[in-house]
Amino acid sequence: MTVKSVAAGSTQLLRTAREASDYLLNSWPGKRSPKHRAALQACHDALAGDKPAMNARRAFIAAAREVDVFVSDKAPA
Repeated sequence: MTVKSVAAGSTQLLRTAREASDYLLNSWPGKRSPKHRAALQACHDALAGDKPAMNARRAFIAAAREVDVFVSDKAPA
C-alpha cells in the first residue's frame, strides 16, 4: 500500500508487515490513537505468525485513513 511520506509531497510504498510496523513506529504523523495501537499490534501479530497479514493490512489502512496519510492499496504502476 502507498502512504504519504514525511517528506512533503512524496509517498512511500509499504510492502510488508515489517515496513508497516516501522512506519507506525518511526514515521507516524498523527497522534497514537486506538487505531494506531491496533495497527501496530496487528503488524506484530502478523510478524510473529499469530495472525494473517491481511488483518495487519486492514488495521493499518484504518489507522492511516484516520490521520489522512493513506494514498492507495494498489502497487504503483
